[in-house]
Amino acid sequence: MKKSITAAFLAGVLCLSLFTGCSQNGGSSAAGSKSSSASASASKPVIQIGYVNWSEDIAMTNLMSVILKDKLGYDSKQVQTDVAPLFTSLANGSTDVFLDCWLPVTHKDYMNRYGAKLKDYGVSFDKAKIGLVVPSYVKIDSIAQLNSVKDQFDGTIVGIDSGAGIMTTTDKAIKEYGLNYSLMPGSGPTMTAALKKAIDGKKPIIVTGWQPHWMFSRWDLKFLKDPKNVYGQAESIHKLGRKGLDKDAPEVAEFLTKFKMTDKQLGTLMDAVENSDDPESAARSWMNKNEDTVKSWLPAKS
Repeated sequence: MKKSITAAFLAGVLCLSLFTGCSQNGGSSAAGSKSSSASASASKPVIQIGYVNWSEDIAMTNLMSVILKDKLGYDSKQVQTDVAPLFTSLANGSTDVFLDCWLPVTHKDYMNRYGAKLKDYGVSFDKAKIGLVVPSYVKIDSIAQLNSVKDQFDGTIVGIDSGAGIMTTTDKAIKEYGLNYSLMPGSGPTMTAALKKAIDGKKPIIVTGWQPHWMFSRWDLKFLKDPKNVYGQAESIHKLGRKGLDKDAPEVAEFLTKFKMTDKQLGTLMDAVENSDDPESAARSWMNKNEDTVKSWLPAKS
């Protein structure tokens, strides 16, 4: 949103300071994973994985962390931030990897701005989707119907972090459809908490939603139809790396190139991480149960 530009800029400066501080001081990750430099080769760089507080990003980031440590002998740091400063940090080389870039629509503006300064390692998941989501018991089926039932929803769409691509696209949808609604920013967890509360009381609610997400396996939900195609068709999740990562850590670059998940694989990983008090332990358990899949992502031994 326009009024958030200044705040987003200041947040970006703060987050970049955090990125730099973590690189210099070797602090523990925001997701709680511990450094294990004793187990990694001293000649291998510590891989900093930036992530946003989105369920699929948390799951994939923890999985990559345990694969780097257990299979490739690299230490890693997980650093949580908003998407805007994360792209900035990738572009200036402070962050090594981001696993959750949605294209061609959601993160189009960020790629237009920063794409030339980073490397796209290809698609990891190709059936992604964004849009406005409601519980299946809600009687309307299209975004075009929202104004006619504004009072049922208190004229509010429950969103996530304001810098997210889905929020920018929802602002466009509000204008394109002439909706008399306000978009309420928050976070992924606050959005799902609001959704749970509404569903428990069988109340109407609209949220900015996306697949893959564990909420679709937990509740009976539906995307509202988008006749103006503001949200686009199915999207793909891409893996991004800083320039020079392939030279500094060629094994990591090869892993990124090979890393791709099916709907079932990502769904079971997300469910395991979401329902665990220790995301890294849950990811490691998933890794051990899917040895053949993980092996196919690893660099070929010379």
